Amino acid sequence: MARILVVDDAVFARMKCVRLLAEQGFNVDEAKNGAEAIEMYKMHRPDAVLLDITMPDMDGLAALKEIIDVDPEAKVAMVSAMGQRAMVTEALELGARDFVMKPFDTSRLLQAVQKLLS
Repeated sequence: MARILVVDDAVFARMKCVRLLAEQGFNVDEAKNGAEAIEMYKMHRPDAVLLDITMPDMDGLAALKEIIDVDPEAKVAMVSAMGQRAMVTEALELGARDFVMKPFDTSRLLQAVQKLLS
C-alpha cells in the first residue's frame, strides 16, 4: 500500500489524519514541522505528502520548496485553514498538486490522497 507523510504541528489534526489513512490501509509517517517533514521525506520517499501551511520553525511553504528541490516529482497536497488563500495559491505555483481546507472533511481528504496517487 502507498506510504503517506502527514505533516501538521497540531497534534489532534495530525492524529485524526493518521488514523483515517491507516484505517484505509495506507502506511503513514508523521512529522510535526517543516524541518522534520524534509528529513522524513528524504528518509522514506513517501508516495504522497499532506503538508500543513502554518507551522512553527519552518512553515509548509518553505518545506514544500525544499521537498520539491529534493524531488521535483513529489506529490504534495497542502492543508490550510480558511483565510490562507494567498498561501494556497503560492503553494500551487511552487508545485503542490492539491489542497484541503481545515477542519478537513474525511471524504475530501481521501479524495485528495487518491488524486495525488493517480
